[in-house]
Amino acid sequence: MMEASDFSQRVRFLVIAMVFLFSLFGVRLIYVQVIHAHAYVSRANAEMISTSVSLAPRGTITDINGVVLARSDAAKNIVVDQTMIVDPAKTAEIISPALNIPAPTLQALLTGVRRYQVIAKAVTPAVWDAMQTAISSYNTTVEKTAAGYAQRIVGFFSENTYTREYPTGSLVASLVGFTNAAGQGASGLEASLNSELMGVNGQYDYAYGAGTIIPGSQQIVTAPKPGTDVRLTIDRDVQWAAQDAITAAVKSAKALSGTVIVINPKTGQILAQASAPTFDPSLPKTIKVDELRNPAVQDVYEPGSTGKVITVAAALEQGTTTPTSIYTIPNRYKAGGRVFQDDTNHPTEHLTTAGVLAVSSNIGAIQIGASMPSETFYNYLQKFGIGASTGSNLGGESNGILHPVSQWSNSSAPTMSFGQGYSVTPMQATMVFATVANNGVRVAPNVIAGTYDANGNYTPSKPGATTQVISADTATKVRTMLEGVVSAAGTAPEAEIPGYQIAGKTGTAMRADSTCGCYRGYTASFIGMAPASNPQYVVSVVIENPQGAHFGGVIAAPVFKKVMSFVLQKEGIAPAPATTAAYPLTQAELDKATKP
Repeated sequence: MMEASDFSQRVRFLVIAMVFLFSLFGVRLIYVQVIHAHAYVSRANAEMISTSVSLAPRGTITDINGVVLARSDAAKNIVVDQTMIVDPAKTAEIISPALNIPAPTLQALLTGVRRYQVIAKAVTPAVWDAMQTAISSYNTTVEKTAAGYAQRIVGFFSENTYTREYPTGSLVASLVGFTNAAGQGASGLEASLNSELMGVNGQYDYAYGAGTIIPGSQQIVTAPKPGTDVRLTIDRDVQWAAQDAITAAVKSAKALSGTVIVINPKTGQILAQASAPTFDPSLPKTIKVDELRNPAVQDVYEPGSTGKVITVAAALEQGTTTPTSIYTIPNRYKAGGRVFQDDTNHPTEHLTTAGVLAVSSNIGAIQIGASMPSETFYNYLQKFGIGASTGSNLGGESNGILHPVSQWSNSSAPTMSFGQGYSVTPMQATMVFATVANNGVRVAPNVIAGTYDANGNYTPSKPGATTQVISADTATKVRTMLEGVVSAAGTAPEAEIPGYQIAGKTGTAMRADSTCGCYRGYTASFIGMAPASNPQYVVSVVIENPQGAHFGGVIAAPVFKKVMSFVLQKEGIAPAPATTAAYPLTQAELDKATKP
């Protein structure tokens, strides 16, 4: 039997041991909770807290009236931790209907050991909610079973992202462009204004546990800064009229392509820029590589007879011709070692300068051009913007082609006098007529009306640079002569709009074909302005390689009429009778007009 003293000693020892043990626990507790508390908290946070990118919404692009042409809509990327999926086949079966993805495809994405696997990109928030509802319903059911908790579907989370939407579809596609899968601008304004539209991404922290993001754990570290909103000078309604007209014309003529530009010559603001064929920016996988260009500033062509406006304006400005100067126009004419002719055979004619423009005589233009030294003619081509950027700031703009006089052959000057031998973009050709319409002042074209910052503050674009190219008197004379083009005696009576003064010029140029290094086919064009006495708008039409009928007055002038008629009515420009007397077109008309 144990004696009382031995029992007391053992009890005392046990008490001392327990006190010592609890003392160790206490010291450890103080060490953990006081001395190294911050370190353990940091470690716990590091294991549970993750940091993710908070994407900035891309800036919105609108027309002049606020109609949305491109915008960013909220979307979700759905991600899964494969290591947390207990039954990939069953999970795929449950979420397949919500995601509209075949179950076998989903099962393959759910199977593996990857902690981060994207299973759906840029879906709508409604799709994410539908998937969560399906999972929640399934989990509620299995939790009622003995092994329910282990059978629950976990491991999914979402990432905020955006999709780029184009509400007007293909209407302004060549100008606005589209974004690629990475959200970067791939063409058009989306590309050239990418840095402004992109914005700045932010960051946020979130806690991850029990297979999902812990609700309410998200905390913003750096708020995203939305991209700049851009307001264009484009008018959606005018754009529609232009797009509809050029699409129909290209289809009817079985042409390669076509472009329409509508511009206010006084401000340089572009109301419409339409091209056919076009594409749908909402369906990037269907877009062909050659559709990514903006034909208005990237396609080049020899202007043909619309270039005669430069020749006549330069000669008027130099005083080497007048609107009523008489030129003898034979059926064939030799200049620079070559024999030239007009588009049709004719007996010898006697035309005024106005008549040369009205009937679009190549031979007459050659004679007018020959009244100036080549260097002088070249300088006027440059002053009108040939061979240089228009200053539109549109991505990929071509300078066109204008060789220096030192590279001209003997036949270059006569050939260039009627608009062949140099190349322009549709925008450059438009600006020649806009200069004439604006009393000789060229205003750089502009498609950006202004921008809005993140706070909604609007900053209008600066006015375009201006250049006095010819005098107001010369411009007025040229406009008056161009009215004859639209008369019954001219090459474009189909451009006439009843009640309005129309001034314009046809172009039917041989088309340079790069595939053969030769001329093959034609470029048909018409560029005009209204009202002629004080032009408010210029509309240009260019149709490349039409089949069958190919004259600018036949296939391009009707497009001008449709578009300009719409613009004049929409903008409330009242009809006005002619205020200037037309110049005589022939020697006979001149003699009759000057007869005492």
